[in-house]
Amino acid sequence: MSIDSRREVAPSRSLGERLRLARARAFVGREEQVAAFSAALRNDPTAALVFYLHGPGGVGKSTLVRHLADEARHANRLITELDGRFVGRSPDDFEQAAHALFDRPDAVLVVDSFEHCQWLETWLWQRFLPRIADGALVVLAGRQAPAIEWAADPGWAAALHVAELGPLSEEQARRLLAANGVQPENTDALLRFAGGNPLALSLAAAVDSASPGSAQEWSPSAETLGTLIVGLIGEVPSPDHRRALEVAAQAYNTTEQLLQAALPELDAHELFAWLRGLPFMESTAHGCYPHDAVRESVVADLRWRAPEAFQAMKRRLSAEYLRQIRELPEQQALGVMSQLYYLFRDQKNIRDVFRWGRTGQVQDDPLRPEDVETVIRMAAGTEGPESAELVRYWIGKQPAGFSVYRSIDTGEVVAFGGRIDLPAPPDPEDIAVDPVVAAAWEHCLSTTPPAPDEYITITRFLIYPEAYQVPSPVTNLHHSRVQATAARSRGMAQGMIVLHDTELWARLLRGALTDVGVRPRVGDRTYGLFVTDWRQVPFEMWLDNILAATDVPVATTQTARADFDQSVRETLQNWRSRRAFALSDLLTSRLVADADDPVAELRALMQRTVDEIGQDARTIKAREALVATYFSGAPTQEAAARRAGMSFSTYRRHLRQGIDMVCSALWDLQLRGRSDQG
Repeated sequence: MSIDSRREVAPSRSLGERLRLARARAFVGREEQVAAFSAALRNDPTAALVFYLHGPGGVGKSTLVRHLADEARHANRLITELDGRFVGRSPDDFEQAAHALFDRPDAVLVVDSFEHCQWLETWLWQRFLPRIADGALVVLAGRQAPAIEWAADPGWAAALHVAELGPLSEEQARRLLAANGVQPENTDALLRFAGGNPLALSLAAAVDSASPGSAQEWSPSAETLGTLIVGLIGEVPSPDHRRALEVAAQAYNTTEQLLQAALPELDAHELFAWLRGLPFMESTAHGCYPHDAVRESVVADLRWRAPEAFQAMKRRLSAEYLRQIRELPEQQALGVMSQLYYLFRDQKNIRDVFRWGRTGQVQDDPLRPEDVETVIRMAAGTEGPESAELVRYWIGKQPAGFSVYRSIDTGEVVAFGGRIDLPAPPDPEDIAVDPVVAAAWEHCLSTTPPAPDEYITITRFLIYPEAYQVPSPVTNLHHSRVQATAARSRGMAQGMIVLHDTELWARLLRGALTDVGVRPRVGDRTYGLFVTDWRQVPFEMWLDNILAATDVPVATTQTARADFDQSVRETLQNWRSRRAFALSDLLTSRLVADADDPVAELRALMQRTVDEIGQDARTIKAREALVATYFSGAPTQEAAARRAGMSFSTYRRHLRQGIDMVCSALWDLQLRGRSDQG
């Protein structure tokens, strides 16, 4: 049998083209937006060049964005796709990623999840967009409407197309369900349940595909998405797949590497491929993440069903983030630090400290010579002339420790921070010149002074005149850098932050840094010193403390117990500083109620509690670890382990056991009221 070589062969079609056509067939609705974008692709002189799509979560923004990108690709346009969740920390990062728009009229930039980089908006329409090539197109899609001054600018009237996306019509919803394989006899039930919400419709179709006809038993309610998600989650292939989904729900974004670190005993490759294929997962160059409604549903379910597993997963993820922070270049490490904070988003302190506004966003830059007089004037106007002279002094001594915060909108310096590294022993001139540094060094001497090869780091200045030392974009960036520096440092004995409003920051930094009661004065202002001793509390243990204080919506008693345990840990850590010990929250508890000398009574009570742990042969090593760490004066945990005669890993295990036992014993006394024993 021969083959006729003269037979005409149909032209081949790429897999990408087949996928585009399949997506196009499944796409429904949004005719006005598609038509406007198509006109722009045809270079219609009356067409807009910038398309701003906005609407609530689940309304179909990402689906429309993908469709527009496919249309542009089919028109042989050069496509740059960005996800707002992963845009860098400065306009320069954005500009570098989208540089093709400046000299390619055929370029198209598509930015999804724009609400995550909304801080770029003013910079975009004032500085970036006016420079793009004539004919280049931009699509922005996010949850927030554009700023009113942009939409109202007559210069943008013809160039800007703004569309608020709403629910699909009934006819469009029916077509969407049919495109997703829903049988006609099930369509009405799904429509009654999901209405015109595209996400709800897609999830309902997925549930119906797994369990045909199940929608007949559903009823519309405010929990529509939750019901659908539970239906989908109930179909996971195995407990391992459920655990992979729980990782993705907690992490800001999930890569195969992160999944392997969180679940080292499982096949991350297979699980990651499964995650990417789920109907509610979004895939980007940085990994994948679930839709927000799905994320919160999975997190709430895990937190309610298995609170210990919920916390254990946080610890695994934070350990992987910490490894990355220590190994990646500094700028990348700062991005990972933001993901670490996101992991703690359910903690009230994190929510209070990290507040991101729509406007007035800033980026941090090194201090330049031309910035010096600007920051000195800022210091004089905010904290007084005495503080300004100290800023000048420290810029002269340690200029590398200073950074400025520039407005992304204008490029102007709006704030600055100054960090001082103080060696042991410090320069006597530094102690004589700056009362705050003198007080910080005196505190070190009264507790555990740094060794000759160690140093202390003091965040000496944080000045933002517009929002002086209150949670703001400046404090967001500042705290990220401070903690990343602490995690990466070697030889840092203590980290300190100098703040004026001690009452506010004592509440906001609870569990992270301790107000040690030092109150130095400069000019007419008094400042507080917030301290972490990184020798006593290595960064890993500091993270554990943060986790232990997580503000999750569980029973009131459980929340109170977590706060109580955190107070016990802080009090143990401050055992050798009488001033810091005298500020313990336990002094207001029932443990020492009506005591003539609450401080002495609390010290005696904690000493008795530790001693009682040693009366049981099974826990005597836990007592030895506690004594070596907190009572003996050991400068580091390594030294404490040597004093206790244990390997470091054994010591850490017994120390955790001992701390837990002290917390439990004191909690029992707290519930019963003051103990009069001993």
